[in-house]
Amino acid sequence: MTSVKEFRVERAATPDELGRGRFVFTDAYSIFDWGRMPDAIPEKGRSLCAMGAHNFSLLEAEGIPTHYRGVVADGSVTDLEDADDAPREMAIDLAQVPDLPVEDGAYDYGAFHVDAGDNYLIPLEIVFRNSVPEGSSLRSRRDPEAVSLDAAEWPDESVELSEPVVEFSTKFEEQDRYLTRKEADAIAGRATLDELATLAREVNRVVTERAEEVGLTHEDGKIECLYHDGEVRVADVVGTFDENRFSYDGHELSKEVLRQYHKRTQSEWVAAVGEAKGEAAEGGKTDWRALCEPDPEPLAQDVIATASDLYTAGANAYLGRELFDAPDLNSAVAAAGALE
Repeated sequence: MTSVKEFRVERAATPDELGRGRFVFTDAYSIFDWGRMPDAIPEKGRSLCAMGAHNFSLLEAEGIPTHYRGVVADGSVTDLEDADDAPREMAIDLAQVPDLPVEDGAYDYGAFHVDAGDNYLIPLEIVFRNSVPEGSSLRSRRDPEAVSLDAAEWPDESVELSEPVVEFSTKFEEQDRYLTRKEADAIAGRATLDELATLAREVNRVVTERAEEVGLTHEDGKIECLYHDGEVRVADVVGTFDENRFSYDGHELSKEVLRQYHKRTQSEWVAAVGEAKGEAAEGGKTDWRALCEPDPEPLAQDVIATASDLYTAGANAYLGRELFDAPDLNSAVAAAGALE
């Protein structure tokens, strides 16, 4: 389900009932769909858990249904506000996650939904964008006019959107791919794309408003959802520095910092990843990693420390609470900028 969160089942979901489980947020990180990278980022997991819990509370206050039940402190499920220390575990409701069969390089979503019934994790990611930075893949999929920009061509610089753009991509495939509305509708099963898009826009609104309150800019993000007995709920985790892109005073404040650092310092590995994905797609293969010969190199200790400070200082700012022993946000962002 995810490469950097561990998943624990307390009571399995059934065709009719939601189960119970927990996310354990590790300090691992993943970029470019690689899976776990060689290093751990201290306190990263706790910062994401705290931010996710805070956002779920904001969503529930707005009447937006979610799978969130609380954080785990001293072995018990409680509210984030009642936890004295930064939590690492989040209690959640569970939907079924049927196998997604692959035959001759094609994914069989029909078989997935036969097993899914009325209780399943929807095999889509719903992506929302408030801005389109230079290099965004959206530029290759849509013309500027399609996203209400008064321009015949995309400008070189990042552009702010007057209304968020919502797109759909795959969730369980080895290589994420963006989908047409027709493709996404077939993959969604009983859930409707209109309801999923509405939920994504509402989550985007709540996270964007919170970011603005604390001086951050919310650039884009995604949600995942479950379907149970006719209701769609927000699942996984939302509004963290891994799922979303934030910036502060024009500087990136998210996992994007690590992506860009690897592009600068391990460009051969990044290029090899792209080539392996392309080769796998052309050959109808799903395991692109087997085609990628080099592995990523570990980070220097000062880079790991800088990344840790960025996650924890950013979380403190977003939460409005000194939950982590971290430098102030200005210092953390300045240190990250020095890596460029």
